[in-house]
Amino acid sequence: MSITVSIIGTGSVLPDQIVPNSAFLHHEFYNHDGEPFAHSNEVIIQKFEEITEIHERRYMTPEQQCSDLGVIAARRAIEDAGIDPESLDLIIVTHNFGDIAFESRHNDQMPPLASRVKAGLGIRNPDAVAFDILAGCPGWVQSVLTAQSYMVAGHAKRALVVGNEALSRTVDKHDRDGMIFADGAGAVVLEAGQDNPSNILGRAMRTYTDNGTAFYLKSNPSNKIGSDPKEMLIKMKGRKIYEFALRNVPDGMKAALDNAGMHLRDVKKIFIHQANAKLDHAVIERLYKLYGMKVSDVDAIAPMSIQWLGNSSVATVPTLLDMVLKENYQGHNVQRGDILLFASVGAGMTVNAFVYRW
Repeated sequence: MSITVSIIGTGSVLPDQIVPNSAFLHHEFYNHDGEPFAHSNEVIIQKFEEITEIHERRYMTPEQQCSDLGVIAARRAIEDAGIDPESLDLIIVTHNFGDIAFESRHNDQMPPLASRVKAGLGIRNPDAVAFDILAGCPGWVQSVLTAQSYMVAGHAKRALVVGNEALSRTVDKHDRDGMIFADGAGAVVLEAGQDNPSNILGRAMRTYTDNGTAFYLKSNPSNKIGSDPKEMLIKMKGRKIYEFALRNVPDGMKAALDNAGMHLRDVKKIFIHQANAKLDHAVIERLYKLYGMKVSDVDAIAPMSIQWLGNSSVATVPTLLDMVLKENYQGHNVQRGDILLFASVGAGMTVNAFVYRW
């Protein structure tokens, strides 16, 4: 008899504030050297949308915090699972910047967001251990695999894994890359069982730090010269990240499939981190090439939400999963026995993936 780990409930929340690309028309954009761009904002935004396909994103309202979104998504996942929240043994919350009050730019990570989410859910059981994982955009996949390790080792029966992010509070309004980022939260409840056919079948985790890759995403002051040098905002080397992901993510996805003893042709759906539509499509096409196959329609196998939700980092994958399961999002659905492939890439630089039989 072997211990298996199953997803028994999902939940998500989409922030109420819709921010279209037109909201950036009057921003002052500067490059990383502090120089203004030669093109007008209309041209900058047009090129941005052509590359990313993002035409709008979601931001929290001023009175909300990142952990508030986490509580909502967690509560919905617990209700979907139909369990008593006091029966949870493990609560993992993944994010990148903690709670940041509107317009404060102050990162608040103590107490951990996991403790705040647990308190927000009203869970009193002290044996429901709560902690955070900071792992960049791959944080939710990393947290699921961390929970699985605890559960297979016999240290937890039930776990809540929440990915919540509030990137709108730490973007540089003078950096055109900031248009990518968004807010949101998604959660799952996991349960350990004996030889359950619905479970995690295989996994892969890799971190690359050579040749400067560790710093492709980091915190730096604003691009605008004269801004507060102590104000640390999210920054990324977009072209290098694109090249890194295209080179390494397909290999990581294949490694997870190999670990599961599965072939790509077995996969029904791919839930990939919603980083950039052009990048996600290119990664999946490259994955198919590794198998000597060609994908005729990426959108048919990989649901996409980046176009209207933006990149909410750790929240993109669990949010997408919840929408597909609850709403048949964009005509996508998951049936019992389907093989799903989850994958993510981000700060670190980390690539991770897991294969799941629904």
